[in-house]
Amino acid sequence: MITLWFAPCNGQTLLTGFILFRCFDILKPWPIRWLDQNVSGGLGIMLDDVLAGVFAAVVLQVLILTQTLPG
Repeated sequence: MITLWFAPCNGQTLLTGFILFRCFDILKPWPIRWLDQNVSGGLGIMLDDVLAGVFAAVVLQVLILTQTLPG
């Protein structure tokens, strides 16, 4: 939901946002990986997902603003 918070609601944006989130969640670039490894328990799991959502939201907004995606 964080990824799509300010995105227009259409199929292409929803699919792209989902794919971006999954990529960041799976690949875990820094600092997402750091949170996953250094914050223990459920908090670490939640924080790495939140940060992956924020990263995906930023990339999605850049795609929309550069008119790579319709918005």
